Amino acid sequence: MGSLFRSEEMALCQLFLQSEAAYACVSELGELGLVQFRDLNPDVNAFQRKFVNEVRRCDEMERKLRYLEKEIKKDGIPMLDTGESPEAPQPREMIDLEATFEKLENELREVNQNAEALKRNFLELTELKHILRKTQVFFDEQEGGVNQTTESMTRALITDEARSAGASMGPVQLGYLEKSNEREDYLPCFVAGVILRERLPAFERMLWRACRGNVFLRQAMIETPLEDPTNGDQVHKSVFIIFFQGDQLKTRVKKICEGFRATLYPCPEAPADRREMAMGVMTRIEDLNTVLGQTQDHRHRVLVAAAKNLKNWFVKVRKIKAIYHTLNLFNLDVTQKCLIAECWVPLLDIETIQLALRRGTERSGSSVPPILNRMQTFENPPTYNRTNKFTKAFQALIDAYGVASYREMNPAPYTIITFPFLFAVMFGDLGHGAIMALFGLWMIRKEKGLAAQKTDNEIWNIFFGGRYIIFLMGVFSMYTGLIYNDIFSKSLNIFGSHWHMSYNKSTVLENKYLQLNPKGDYEGDPYPFGMDPIWQVAGANKIIFHNAYKMKISIIFGVIHMIFGVVMSWHNHTYFRNRISMLYEFIPQLVFLLLLFFYMVLLMFIKWIKFAATNAKPYSEACAPSILITFIDMVLFNTPKAPPQDCETYMFFGQHFIQVLFVLVAVGCIPVMLLAKPLLIMQARKQANEEVQPIAGATSDAETGGVSNGGSHGGGGGPHEEEEELSEIFIHQSIHTIEYVLGSVSHTASYLRLWALSLAHAQLAEVLWTMVLSIGLKQEGWLGGIILTCVFAFWAILTVGILVLMEGLSAFLHTLRLHWVEFQSKFYKGQGYAFQPFSFDAIIENGAASAEAE
Repeated sequence: MGSLFRSEEMALCQLFLQSEAAYACVSELGELGLVQFRDLNPDVNAFQRKFVNEVRRCDEMERKLRYLEKEIKKDGIPMLDTGESPEAPQPREMIDLEATFEKLENELREVNQNAEALKRNFLELTELKHILRKTQVFFDEQEGGVNQTTESMTRALITDEARSAGASMGPVQLGYLEKSNEREDYLPCFVAGVILRERLPAFERMLWRACRGNVFLRQAMIETPLEDPTNGDQVHKSVFIIFFQGDQLKTRVKKICEGFRATLYPCPEAPADRREMAMGVMTRIEDLNTVLGQTQDHRHRVLVAAAKNLKNWFVKVRKIKAIYHTLNLFNLDVTQKCLIAECWVPLLDIETIQLALRRGTERSGSSVPPILNRMQTFENPPTYNRTNKFTKAFQALIDAYGVASYREMNPAPYTIITFPFLFAVMFGDLGHGAIMALFGLWMIRKEKGLAAQKTDNEIWNIFFGGRYIIFLMGVFSMYTGLIYNDIFSKSLNIFGSHWHMSYNKSTVLENKYLQLNPKGDYEGDPYPFGMDPIWQVAGANKIIFHNAYKMKISIIFGVIHMIFGVVMSWHNHTYFRNRISMLYEFIPQLVFLLLLFFYMVLLMFIKWIKFAATNAKPYSEACAPSILITFIDMVLFNTPKAPPQDCETYMFFGQHFIQVLFVLVAVGCIPVMLLAKPLLIMQARKQANEEVQPIAGATSDAETGGVSNGGSHGGGGGPHEEEEELSEIFIHQSIHTIEYVLGSVSHTASYLRLWALSLAHAQLAEVLWTMVLSIGLKQEGWLGGIILTCVFAFWAILTVGILVLMEGLSAFLHTLRLHWVEFQSKFYKGQGYAFQPFSFDAIIENGAASAEAE
């Protein structure tokens, strides 16, 4: 139980392992996850360590596995994840794993290359098929009656020199050259190809400008998208055919096509040749489809076989890599037969660690047992707080502020209660709390299935990680909602109101504002549990009453919370045997807080007990003094104002004398907190007359200026550190005292956020009920049912989105601030560093998370 309230006791141990047994022993320690190794070779380059080649081999295997994983995900093949963690393979098994991965990678790369070549060939044939079809349509149009336009365009491409030759032009055929008297240089020719559709407008403009309009372009879109063999994307292309005249234009057109990455294909001039080529293309496409299908089937079989073992392979490789990386932290003795390690271990788990080392030795077949020696050190050990799935989230809230110093009081166990309770004070509503509690309970009941999904959604992971916090916040909010008697801004009349109406019906209907007199209309006994439901209909003074009630309980809870924080510092001082801090810090701080702010809390209870509307003067409601004015007069030594007639100035006998005494004693505590510790340290140093001889009970970081507890995490702490100068000790103590005195005032006022957020939450709930849901409830008939359904859906969305999510997040952040600043600042330093054991579970989890992030 002690480890729940403080971090575990840690020991620095030296470990001697035989070289043959080191791998198996480290593997067992990795499964255990209770040992944090130190780097004994900090000055050695990572590439010069003993097991760097093995780490590189593991990196190469990881690379191959990532390649396989990428291909498996590309095909959408599910990977088998049994949730089991196989043991780390023996070193000799690395060769078999490397051979298996090498074979799979080579086979998959070869299949991919063949498939890419086949797809590229298939793409070319498909494009050629579309070219032959589109060009045939174009030539058919020319032969079928539109040859007048075509002939005029074709004649425009023939130069004046050809015309002046006097030859009869006659009808012109664009597809091929017939026997003619003209030279071939003067007859038009064409090229055909395909181009990306988005490049076509720029391509057409470039052709027009570069060829000065001496080309004729015809294009048609390919309706179905084509697959890019390189990346598998779907692309849209268009077929084009360009008519031109002469070799110069031909060269120019081809260069433009090459610049726009258009693909040119041979297109026969004769119709018969085109038909014959189209038939050949179709036959080759069918054959390619068959071969592609077989290739894809073979690739799929390879990937399915790999997917069955991929998760286990990843775990094995990461474990091997982690073992060799850890072995690189060890030292070799002079005989090169023994590895020496230093590690932090929890004191209670040394026997468990020794058993794991024996298992590793037996697995390796070594006859030399490992040796685990405890070392004496002045270094600050790491902080290790044992957690389970319930306490883990609360411990994370504390660690986010700062990891506790070694063996410092751990606030997490107390936070389990105080955090959801202070949240519920601000979020008190039975309905909203039930929604939050049900959501948390659903995540708790389904936690195994939800945890197995391993999503990378950060928001969901935060919600799921804090499922127990959410559940407790919801349950506590339901409790405070019952205390406030508030459920979706309405009240429950479970026990019946203890107020009764003394007016008749006509009086109630004719008067807008009526008052119930506590002397006659109140039964005398309070409502059994929580607020009386009569306050729900008190429109005029409901907020006034709730304000006074919630403001006072906010101060009461805040002062008690801060006193509890100061008492926690007493546990730290007694544990570390810090007598000076006990006498000259804890006692003055507690006295200061009790005599001023706890006294104010007592005045509230005295006022509630002694003054009532049913009492006669001087203890009637008219004589009740203001606690705030009384407290201000007390601190400033002001004379209270004259009370009303028949009322008394003070609430009890001797109040003035007690208040003056309390203020004087509280003010007297300030110089004690400010000067006592530095002066005693200075006196002790003078008496010792040497550099470092702290007095008994003054060996903590407060006396040495925070040097011993705040030393570097890597080592070098202890009594051999340099003393802090006296001037710095005085400055440190001054800052600490001023912060505490002023913080006591500001922190007390800070707890008023409990009242403010509770009031805001209640008013927002009432606004949503009045402005939204009540509109639907007032509708009648079948149309009213439809309207009510729509209005209720809108109200439910606003309730969950604004009042549960947004208001819940706001209350959560305010509660977090109250714990971090107002509570933990009284005793918690958070200057430690976390215990990070060599654990396979953590390494595999981090590796999987980084892989998903990539």
